Amino acid sequence: MSLTMEGVLALAPDEASAKAARGLTSPAKWPLLGADDAAVWGECQGSGSKPYQTQVDLNGPAFRCSCPSRKFPCKHGLALLMLRAQDASRFTAGEAPAWVSEWIASRGERAQKKEERDQKAVERAAERAAQIADGVDPAQAASALADPDNALKRESQRWRRIEDAASELQRWLGDQISRGLGAIDDAAIRGWRTMAARMVDAQAPGLGQRVVAAAEAWRVGADWPERTLARLGLLQLACEGIARRETLPTSVQADLRTVCGWPLDQAEVLAVGERVTDRWTVLGVSVEEREGRLNERRVWLHGARSGRRAWLLDHTHGGRGFEGMWLPGIATDLTLSFYPGNAPLRALIAEASPSPEPEGTVGMARLAGSDTWQGEWQRVAERVAAHPFASLHPVVLANATPVASEAGRHLVADGRAVPLQVGDADWWSLMAVAGGHPLAVIGEWDGRGLRPLTAWQSDSTGPAWVRNTA
Repeated sequence: MSLTMEGVLALAPDEASAKAARGLTSPAKWPLLGADDAAVWGECQGSGSKPYQTQVDLNGPAFRCSCPSRKFPCKHGLALLMLRAQDASRFTAGEAPAWVSEWIASRGERAQKKEERDQKAVERAAERAAQIADGVDPAQAASALADPDNALKRESQRWRRIEDAASELQRWLGDQISRGLGAIDDAAIRGWRTMAARMVDAQAPGLGQRVVAAAEAWRVGADWPERTLARLGLLQLACEGIARRETLPTSVQADLRTVCGWPLDQAEVLAVGERVTDRWTVLGVSVEEREGRLNERRVWLHGARSGRRAWLLDHTHGGRGFEGMWLPGIATDLTLSFYPGNAPLRALIAEASPSPEPEGTVGMARLAGSDTWQGEWQRVAERVAAHPFASLHPVVLANATPVASEAGRHLVADGRAVPLQVGDADWWSLMAVAGGHPLAVIGEWDGRGLRPLTAWQSDSTGPAWVRNTA
């Protein structure tokens, strides 16, 4: 893996960890520093008499440290990689000590077993899909495959529960509209949350989350009635789709399943998903903290030959860091397997090349200039028409100047303005980079505003600005 300070900082679980790691980058704090092709390791002197043993598997990267920190990666792991990025000559090349080699070996064994299990799951999913495509009844296909869990039978039962719940939700939606949004009060909102819980009980957590989102918009902002009505309208559309699910194209059925909060197994996606081999450039990376100490990472990609956009989704719990470094501007040869859908964006990596490289000025300039603003918004409009439940869309806007006015913060070009969703620190750093001149800005559009992720100058060899994700 190619190490940079920016890439290491992107792995930090929070800003406090990144700051603490910077304070440990003095070589004097590390009496032992070593490395080989698979890992780097070191001993960091802490407050106790025995130094902390820190090691990083470069194939992940994956971290391990003997310190008591509950953050992952800890400050010692981050500092070790920072030292490596700053000056690799400080690390002694040679045979890894036992506490490193045993850990690397155990990781390799677990990875091999997981690969074997995943391959078997992919083969089963592909065989099942082929039988169903040939007209074999799903229940018979499950029986023919001697599926001990009878997964397809359980799937049919779950759909029946979801259909019953959607019918109940549709009647409830009609009652809310009949009463009018002006009649909503605290008691009504409690009823909305009860309905959301009923959707979760019916194994449709996605519908429940949308009910909660509509409730949370109550009296928030001057346009809350418009936003609430739009969310209820999408719920109504979902209920209508579920009611006639079997008559809809399979791609739309897949979208409805996702809306219900029931994603496909990764093995099935790898087995039956559309595969696209291309040179994929990282447009931007977004990290958000969800409820229950759940962190979500979205990596947005653009295919050089196909012109396709894609996003990779990862989650971690309890302060653990994400494996793998995805740096804006890095390009690599990948084969992606897309989740089924009417306008697919989410994908899994089916095959990867070992050596990602910076895309550089020419490549990113070509990407930024490959479409006009009108072309970008046409792309978004077509995706909304095909998949109205999609909440985020990647957008690349060329020749965009950040401007602040009484109306708020916007990107401006050719007499058009796009509202921005950006905090003070990121805004001022973006303004400083722009200096009043146009930039190519890449971000996430949610229907109300653009959340900028990266910005490029015409002569830059890398992103001139990256949103702070720590």
